[in-house]
Amino acid sequence: MTNASNPYLPAIGTIIETIQETPNIKTFRIVLNDEEEMKNFKFHPGQVGQLSVFGTGESTFVINSPPTRMDYLQFSVMRCGEVTSKLHSLSAGDQVGVRAPLGGWFPYEELKGKDIVFVGGGIGMAPLRTLLLYMLDNRADYGKISVLYGARSPQDMAFKYEVPEWSAADNLECRLTIDAEAEGWEHSVGLIPNVLLEMNPSPENTVAITCGPPIMIKFTLQALAKLGFQDEQILTTLEKRMKCGIGICGRCNIGDKYVCIDGPVFTYKELKEIPNEL
Repeated sequence: MTNASNPYLPAIGTIIETIQETPNIKTFRIVLNDEEEMKNFKFHPGQVGQLSVFGTGESTFVINSPPTRMDYLQFSVMRCGEVTSKLHSLSAGDQVGVRAPLGGWFPYEELKGKDIVFVGGGIGMAPLRTLLLYMLDNRADYGKISVLYGARSPQDMAFKYEVPEWSAADNLECRLTIDAEAEGWEHSVGLIPNVLLEMNPSPENTVAITCGPPIMIKFTLQALAKLGFQDEQILTTLEKRMKCGIGICGRCNIGDKYVCIDGPVFTYKELKEIPNEL
């Protein structure tokens, strides 16, 4: 939990469980050591936190467990640098620092009554998972939910063990896809934007929410435009260059926006109005 008197001071948490999602993605389930802090922890779907490994540094990750399930805080980490590599070496019982919640969130109140299309690629499913599970726990508040989740191969797909829960939900369509044929794969094969066009979701009273590698997002946005989605009907989330998380260091600014304060959730309309620095 962020400290009001010193926002740079992390709370101390204990890893209670880890899940090796893919060869380079590991999920951490963390409980704050202070029981009162954990009990009073509040956040919104889409907000992020800084995890710190003492003596190494800290990095930004979305809280990808929903606020409706507060037994622990979940973060999924792709190994890609010094801090993430150190995190991957940790296991249940180890201590980490937690500065959270930080940033903005998905407008889940404004989305009530609308149909929702989730389009996730690789680790990009992590922030979408937060909102998806929140909506499943408040199912009556939302219309049809469509989930398209893709990865390069079955081995690169996180959260596979949750697909049965997603698929069993009322009025929910779930499609998994990989880039190329693989032995034993029983779902779709093809790039995410192409499979999205096959699904052909209606833009009427619908919001599309996408997150994944930049090249995937680029072509997904083009596919959504072909399907008739307007810029303000599309949401995405960025974690670009976030460092301090509180708008002081300036590392995450894009034009006049700070990803850590103005984001990390943006409409495509907002993204088109800021400089192309992504």
